[in-house]
This record gives sequence, C-alpha cells and structure tokens, in this order.
Amino acid sequence: MNIEQLQQQLIEYASSIGVDKIGFTTASPFNELKNRLKRQQELGYQSGFEESDIDKRTEPIRLLDNAESIIAIALAYPSKMEDAPSGKKGARRGIFARASWGIDYHVAVRERLQLIEVWLQEKVPNVQLKSMVDTGELVDRAVAERAGIGWSGKNCSIITPEFGSYVYLGEMITNIPFAPDTPIENECGDCTLCLDVCPTGALVNPGQLNAQRCVAFLTQTKDYLPDEFRAKIGNRIYGCDTCQTVCPKNKGKMNWIHDEFKPDPEIAKPLLQPLLNMSNKEFKATFGYVSGSWRGKKPIQRNAIIALAHFKEQSAVPDLIDIMKKDERPVMRGTAAWAIGKIGGPLAEDALLNALEREKDEAVIHEIHKGMRLLKAETKA
Repeated sequence: MNIEQLQQQLIEYASSIGVDKIGFTTASPFNELKNRLKRQQELGYQSGFEESDIDKRTEPIRLLDNAESIIAIALAYPSKMEDAPSGKKGARRGIFARASWGIDYHVAVRERLQLIEVWLQEKVPNVQLKSMVDTGELVDRAVAERAGIGWSGKNCSIITPEFGSYVYLGEMITNIPFAPDTPIENECGDCTLCLDVCPTGALVNPGQLNAQRCVAFLTQTKDYLPDEFRAKIGNRIYGCDTCQTVCPKNKGKMNWIHDEFKPDPEIAKPLLQPLLNMSNKEFKATFGYVSGSWRGKKPIQRNAIIALAHFKEQSAVPDLIDIMKKDERPVMRGTAAWAIGKIGGPLAEDALLNALEREKDEAVIHEIHKGMRLLKAETKA
C-alpha cells in the first residue's frame, strides 16, 4: 500500500471511531512559535502548567527519532446544556466550563489516538508513534493550525468552520511521511469581541494571552485568589468560556455529537453549598470523571466560597463560619472570612471577631481584617 492510500484509509478510519476532524502536517520545527513562547516566558505570561523546555515544545524531532509528520485530531464538544438548572436564593449554583462537561476529554481523545496507533501498527511494520493530549510537550493549537484543523483565533483558541472553537485537540508524531494539509485562512477579520469582554484583560493582544490573569487559569490555582480577581470570577468554579461564547464563529454551534461529552446538569452546574463540606472520597465519586477535577477539591471549594460571596448568599454564612472555625486549610479559612465580610448579615461581625481571637495564621488574620473592612464599608453604605 502506498502512503497516499494509507492516508485516505486513515482519514476514513478516524471518522469511524468518532474523530470529527483529522489533519496532517510535517514534523519540521515550529520556529515562529518558538519565538512567541520565548517572549511569553520573558513577559511572565505562562501558566506554569505547560512543558518548560521550549525546544521540546517546538521541535518534534526531539520527541521522536525519525519524525516525519504529525497527525492532528479534533473532537467537538457541546456548547449548550439541555435542562440546565437555575440557581436561586438559598440554592445558588456554580458552573464548570464547557470543556469540563461530560467525561474527561483527556481520556476520550487519548482513546481515539490509541485506536489509531493500533490501526497504524497493523498496517505499517516498524512504525514509530508518539501521541499526546494537552499535557504533552507540543502545543496542541500550533499543530492543529498547521495541520488545517482550524485557524488560531484572537481568543487563542483553534476555530474550526464546522464546530467553532468548541473542539478538543490531540496529536501523534510519526515516522510516516504523510502529505501535509494546507492551513485554513484566518477569518477573525476586524472582530475584537473576545478581547473586549475578557473579564480580567488576560487577552493582552490578538492571539496573546497572559495566563496569569486568565480566569480559566486562576480557577485552577490552589492559593488565595488575588483580590482584584475575586469579583471577576462570579460563579465560575472551573474554567471560563467568555471569550468563546461571544465569538461570532461559535453562533449556532451546538455540537451535540458525542454522548460522552453531554453534561450531567447537576455536575456541570452544581449547587455551591454542598461543595463546601464534601470529603475527598465524595468529591472523587461525584466529580472524578470530569476534567475539572484534576486539581482536586481545594480550588473548587475555594471558588465555591467566592461564588457564594458574589451572590451575597446569607444562607451560606453558618457553613462559612464552620469552615473558619474548623477547616485545617488556611486558604479555606481565610477565604471564608473574606466571604463572610462580603456577605454581611447579623452573624458576620461576631464570627469574624471570634475568629480573630483564635486564629494563628498570619495570612488568615489578614483575610479576617479584609472581611471586617468589607463589613464596615457595607454598614456605612
């Protein structure tokens, strides 16, 4: 079988296993990307979650000897939820970003790549392959862009004509010299909606993201959330979709294609207060299958406290007082103290004063004082 036939058969096979788009590119270095990544590093715009070695991120040959080409795949995920529950006073809800609806996409994309690996191994003796999804060395978006999956939008997402930017990406380096696809022309035009509405100004320029300010990144951190961002995250407990939901190219893209990505509304938009006292075991049993659980329960619980403060949910105050008294984690005690001050009410002042008397952690004491200042400001108003 010649390579052209193999490539066409692979395209057909990929479609049969639920791959929504497949593209091919060479394994040549991503030189322009290397310069951009160095600049991002210099500016301190990286999240810290990515591979630190820029050469590995931009030179496929460093990851696979005899690398000739890269296969890029994309799976579409839903942009709309059926039967989405509404939060209300006394039963407020948080929201997971769409990329965390349904089963963990790392698992779903990796399964497809593994099937393609087996298929190629059966067809090509001594084939060499290296697959990755999100946490690998290569930059998924750069590979997808060069392989013609979509163009790189001003919101730093790959935008496909068929599914908008609601796609998961994965890739496979191989020693098979597949014919490369042609990149898609950028269709963002003069539109700057994503930059205009970014809650924290993280999109500093078209296609340039300061990850340290991105809500999606901030919701995954485990320390105190900086003050300037607490009012910005609203009821987001994992991720942020703002720069996608405003994109005109996403209008009308429902993408109800894969059952495995369709969300359980009670998981994707969970009640906030039950999250506060959830054990590790309960958290894993409830949320362990979604990608938003990868950092554990601490960021989710911290974000739930901030969301309850955002809603000024009075019914949460007793739970927050309990956290301030009993939680062994300083970040939770401190965030709860701040939230109590933000929410206010008849129990708040005594609770904060009592906490101040017994608290030993300096950072928590600092948050208690913040809460007391918020409370005084609210009383004066």
